[in-house]
Amino acid sequence: MRMKTSYRQKIFLYFLVIFTVFAAGNFLIGQLRERKHKTEALEEKLDVCAHIVDAAMATRSDLSIPDSLLKIFPASLRLTLIDRQGRVVYDNAVKETALMENHAGRPEIVAAAGTGKGSHIRVSASNETEYLYYAKRFDRYYVRVALPYDIMTRNFLKPDRLFLYYLMILFAGMLILINLVAGRFGKSIKQLRDFALFMENSEDGKNHTPALHAPFPNDELGEIGSKIAENYRQLKQSKKEIALEREKLLQHVHSSEEGLCFFSAGRSVEFYNGLFVQYLNVITDRANNDPAAVFTDASFGDINAFLARRERKESYFETRISRHGKNFAVRLNVFDDKSFEIIINDITRQEKTRRLKQEMTGNITHELRTPVTGIRGCLETILEHRLDPEKKDYFIRSAYHQVLTLSELIRDMSLITRMEEAPQSFRSEQVRIADLLKNLKKDLEIPLQEKNIRMEWSIAGDVTVKGNGNLLYSIFRNLTDNVIRHAGTDIRILVGKYGEDKNFYYFSYSDSGAGIPEEHLNRIFERFYRVSEGRTRDTGGSGLGLSIVKNAVAFHRGAIVAKNRNGGGLEFLFNLQRG
Repeated sequence: MRMKTSYRQKIFLYFLVIFTVFAAGNFLIGQLRERKHKTEALEEKLDVCAHIVDAAMATRSDLSIPDSLLKIFPASLRLTLIDRQGRVVYDNAVKETALMENHAGRPEIVAAAGTGKGSHIRVSASNETEYLYYAKRFDRYYVRVALPYDIMTRNFLKPDRLFLYYLMILFAGMLILINLVAGRFGKSIKQLRDFALFMENSEDGKNHTPALHAPFPNDELGEIGSKIAENYRQLKQSKKEIALEREKLLQHVHSSEEGLCFFSAGRSVEFYNGLFVQYLNVITDRANNDPAAVFTDASFGDINAFLARRERKESYFETRISRHGKNFAVRLNVFDDKSFEIIINDITRQEKTRRLKQEMTGNITHELRTPVTGIRGCLETILEHRLDPEKKDYFIRSAYHQVLTLSELIRDMSLITRMEEAPQSFRSEQVRIADLLKNLKKDLEIPLQEKNIRMEWSIAGDVTVKGNGNLLYSIFRNLTDNVIRHAGTDIRILVGKYGEDKNFYYFSYSDSGAGIPEEHLNRIFERFYRVSEGRTRDTGGSGLGLSIVKNAVAFHRGAIVAKNRNGGGLEFLFNLQRG
């Protein structure tokens, strides 16, 4: 026969587990923090070595470390010079550095490229020795200092055990304390359990309450015991309170955003809210305050067919009804006593959202198919045919360009999703439009020259917009990319500010290119919309550029429209919030 665990034992075990987890967590965190501090101290020493190397290299034109400098460092210290492209140009532990692979992907080099310094522990691929690597980024190169990760280094990084001994002593003391506390609680709980069993078996616990209350200790558990009898007598009062709560529940049903109606097993109306009648009148197309109309109207034919089944095991049925441009979800729940409820929800907005998402998914799938098919075709050609180097290079470049198209599509979709679902993630700042345009022209200098496109603006240097710099840049960048891809050659881009008020600046962005037919002007901001079939694929781009422009302008509380200029070309008019 298995012995039943007492409450005292349970309390002791619970507290023991909690304190064990707490102590173990503190020990692990302490060990990790101490190891981290020691590692940082060791990296500081390696950082000094890196700066010494850089100071010695300042006067040298070639990337090699002089032997005189190596003598001041420990013989076991490994020094490596890596250029900014990741090529190893010097390593005092490897003679044939030209045979070493590119180090741009090494963890410590990746970290140094991003933050200026980085470290990593691993086995060297050159000499099979485990090192603690530390890399430092300088103007012309990376200096990497490596210390053998041997017993001496491990012992230096190993945390001391003083904190462990302290925790063990504390743990033993807490076990004694937990045992004492568990004994006190266990005694009180046992008395409380005996009292509760007596009250449950007695017809009237009122007369016995004083005698049973005396043995309880003068603590919180004793107070609980004295309240049990009082709670027993209040049971009938609680029934009244339950009835009151039922009324509150019915009031909640009335204020619900769902149309609800409860029917008996004989289909008589028991309770309904006003929204049910409102939805019912829309569906049945006539004014009717009787919810029983669901049993006679043809729109609820599926519901009535479900109820008419003689042998029915299902307790749930759902259907949808569309009337007057609105969509309703109708649900029926059958209860154990054969009564049932009918719930009507207006899902017009959800349906619209679902269709938009479905359309978006279809568009994305359509746009992804072309580059993916192109990449697959190029790779299959390379893998299945023996090609000369020139043809092989052609297919590799073709696949690469398709990958760029795919990456651009993913990037643009991510930006639009972020603007719609997480606008709070964009940091607001003061942005000078003239400076932004200067940077944009510099970034697009080569494609502008290739198409002989002149980009000019007449915006004062003090015109400042309050918003996110990256999104503001994307507005002008995508408009300019649109001109480069579609407007033609030998044209002019002009950006100007044609008005302002206390809240907004009003901008004009125009080109002298070919323009587009008038019937397309209202749709060019739609995602993946094309003026002509295949235009996006022929000229590049993700098909989302102008959609990003519209969303970015809206993010800055503005609006944008497009029109054809009288002299030819396309003009965009939009406003942005003043700084």
